[in-house]
Amino acid sequence: MALTKNKKVLDFVNESAELTQPDKIVWIDGSETQIKKLKEEAVKSGELIKLNEDLLPDCYLHRTKVNDVARVEDRTFICTTKKEDAGPINYWMAPSQAYELCSEIARGSMKGRTMYVIPYSMGVVGSEFAKYGIEVTDSIYVVLNMNIMTRVGKTVLDALGKDGDFIKGLHAKCDVNAEKRYIMHFPEDNAIISVNSAYGGNVLLGKKCFALRIASYLGRNEGWLAEHMLILGVTFPDGEKKYVAAAFPSACGKTNLAMLIPPKHYREKGYKIETVGDDIAWLRVGEDGRLWAVNPENGFFGVAPGTNEHSNYNALQSTKKGTIFTNVALNTDDMTVWWEGLSKELPEHCIDWTGKPWNPAKFDKKDKSTCAAHPNSRFTAPAANCPCISEKFGSLEAVPISAIIFGGRRASTTPLVYQARDWNHGVFIGSAMSSETTAAAAGAVGVLRHDPMAMKPFTGYHMGDYFAHWVNMGKKIANPPKIFNVNWFRTDKDGNFMWPGFGDNMRVLEWILKRCDGTVDAEETAIGYVPKAEDIDISELDYEICKGKKFDLKSLKEILVVDKEKWAKEAEELEGYYNGTIKDRIPDELWQSLETLKNNCKPAEKTEKASK
Repeated sequence: MALTKNKKVLDFVNESAELTQPDKIVWIDGSETQIKKLKEEAVKSGELIKLNEDLLPDCYLHRTKVNDVARVEDRTFICTTKKEDAGPINYWMAPSQAYELCSEIARGSMKGRTMYVIPYSMGVVGSEFAKYGIEVTDSIYVVLNMNIMTRVGKTVLDALGKDGDFIKGLHAKCDVNAEKRYIMHFPEDNAIISVNSAYGGNVLLGKKCFALRIASYLGRNEGWLAEHMLILGVTFPDGEKKYVAAAFPSACGKTNLAMLIPPKHYREKGYKIETVGDDIAWLRVGEDGRLWAVNPENGFFGVAPGTNEHSNYNALQSTKKGTIFTNVALNTDDMTVWWEGLSKELPEHCIDWTGKPWNPAKFDKKDKSTCAAHPNSRFTAPAANCPCISEKFGSLEAVPISAIIFGGRRASTTPLVYQARDWNHGVFIGSAMSSETTAAAAGAVGVLRHDPMAMKPFTGYHMGDYFAHWVNMGKKIANPPKIFNVNWFRTDKDGNFMWPGFGDNMRVLEWILKRCDGTVDAEETAIGYVPKAEDIDISELDYEICKGKKFDLKSLKEILVVDKEKWAKEAEELEGYYNGTIKDRIPDELWQSLETLKNNCKPAEKTEKASK
């Protein structure tokens, strides 16, 4: 029975049912009773495995097909009327072609199955930031994950009322055929279609599909930002709180920073970190001229391998109840889960992520094929579980952003931290974000991969227009946050990390917020403002860079150096990226920042001759 009289919703559900022809339609009301029943049904069918109720209460394990384990960027399309509006970075398909293609694939695909109607909200229902969606799906796994990741149920339909608009989302598992797998976005129609996948990143349509690709397009049209950013709060010893938003490409410490535990002497002074969000931020200009942000999600969709009590205690604690694990290993001794990096001890009796017995004697950490858990295995955990979750999480109120941080994984060139000269220079820094491939990535090591604002896979329109939107937003923000770049991954000539990272990143965060307050100075360099080493607290920092070499003030100065010769090459490479990849629509302000960088990095003798 339908839970709404909204004709637009009813028409969408009826049209989807006519196409996919399910045996039954179930509306998700968000009640505990209904969700419990669906979990029981999924366990009975084998779609979920119930875990140890005493050790992991209300937790379950799910396995996907081996051909369906990650987002598929080459099967993800932005479907705009004009190809140029999707831009050179996105895959494009004409809307008419995409609708026809997906309709043929999805036609009759739900025969013998149930179609679930999920009303969901990105953001707290009723807040000025909230945006609503309806996802129809034939997957209980999707229903249960969306129930964790978003706000689900009848309250969303009540908020929509009789004629409210929403994002339409159709997901059909079909037969999970990788050759016919498509994730289509129609930003001009507020619609998403996903077929032939059952993996979270492709089918939890509220996440990357809605909250970034569609929302970035909406934000451009409506004057706000949808960003691939964490939001964290810092409480100072005097009780004052400041909030930071930060964007990092994958494997650059984003979740660790979001849930950072400060060093002991910081905690003893009264410093505290609070997590508002670990992945997505929606930002609007407030009446006070500041930039305000919310986390539109309700849960964490985190990568499991490498997560442990040392690397991210708070993330691990978040998984201890009400969590769905995907493609991790099953420890059959106690019906708990395991993944590489969770513990040094390997489980003796274990079922790997494909459902086969795992032999720990054959495990080689350099060979991913010997892993018990898939390298992209996941946990979907309620954000409310996080020990350091902010009191602002789940609030109707947004938080004011004092600083925006961009970061990447660079072995050299980029210093530990530097500050942009102004907003437009900060946008330029974000546009230039890049990381070097590691041994864990496919292909050659050390290859530069550009990921502007960490939004390369997630911008729902032309990247040049996206940069221009950032520039235009700066004109609307009377009191803009200051913008910084960080690099936790500088290495010495032997490949040793020169900065400890993890909780010690609090030391850099403290300097950043002091700069926002104007209480510390900085040195102006060719790339922006770099800290004076003495202004970063390295007291009680016990870190051994390599055997016999402890971290000290000299070590800190080494990772704050700006090498103009290297940066001249960086500017040249970036110019090639602008011209070769993004090609057009890049705003003049970014070209001007690039020209300034090039001029700043010219050798002194050339600069003197030019001035004469």
